[in-house]
Amino acid sequence: MKNRHVFVSVVHYPAVNKDKKWVVTSFTTLDFHDIARPARTYELGGYYIIQPLEAQQFVISEQIKYWTEGFGSRFNPRRAEAAKLVRLVSTITEAVEDIKKRTGKHPKLIATSAKKYPQTVSYTEMSNIIQSSDETFLILMGTGWGMPEELVSSCDFVLEPILGAGDYNHLSVRNATAIILDRLFSPNR
Repeated sequence: MKNRHVFVSVVHYPAVNKDKKWVVTSFTTLDFHDIARPARTYELGGYYIIQPLEAQQFVISEQIKYWTEGFGSRFNPRRAEAAKLVRLVSTITEAVEDIKKRTGKHPKLIATSAKKYPQTVSYTEMSNIIQSSDETFLILMGTGWGMPEELVSSCDFVLEPILGAGDYNHLSVRNATAIILDRLFSPNR
């Protein structure tokens, strides 16, 4: 796959709530396919769901099994193909370690945020870096009210915010991921 050195993740912890307190957000079953399918479309190396809560992990694990081994894999093989990219981990560190084990390289972390940071880069810039590099990359997609500033600030890169036509800026993680992957990997950009 063309972009197998790039991975995407949905970070349920650490996330922040509207008061900027650290929280764990809930997995939404829509996120499973609505992120796995664009990850497959743009030929990424994998999609990590970062969720530390055991009850949530059970639901996610059952969904992975259903679409990769169960009835879903036979009912809709195209969705099963995308579902094979999904990996469930408890922490960002666990995702990084899994990528290191799979690729032999420590991934560069790319954060997403609705605000700019000193290491903010444009989509064109990031796309050029990704396409011309032999490094691996992990894109961190925030949930809730985003990721803590400490986490975003610690990343190697931060993608510029997705801006709409006005001042409303509250996309679902599914929508944001699709937009970001298209901006980074579409041959039509």
